[in-house]
Amino acid sequence: MSRRCHITGKGVMTGNNVSHANNKSRRRFLPNLQDVSLLSDVLGASVSMRVTTRGLRTIEHNGGLDAFLLTTPNRNLPEEAQVVKRRILRAQAKKAATASA
Repeated sequence: MSRRCHITGKGVMTGNNVSHANNKSRRRFLPNLQDVSLLSDVLGASVSMRVTTRGLRTIEHNGGLDAFLLTTPNRNLPEEAQVVKRRILRAQAKKAATASA
């Protein structure tokens, strides 16, 4: 499983450890990933995702998972988030079709 956020797309970065003597050795900066279950109101179920803490704050700031995904353009979302967004859009269309019938 890759170390990549399913919401923001943030991944591993590389850099240097620099000692007091200015010796440099390569290191990795890992994102702060959390395995979370986010509640989707439209789907009526929880969706499991690996999200950075910043991604969680972004979702909460935008009013929940559904509101965040529906207002964010597809070009700004990773593939994992686009899959969930398509599920939400299908569920919305299905509810609208049953409400009008």
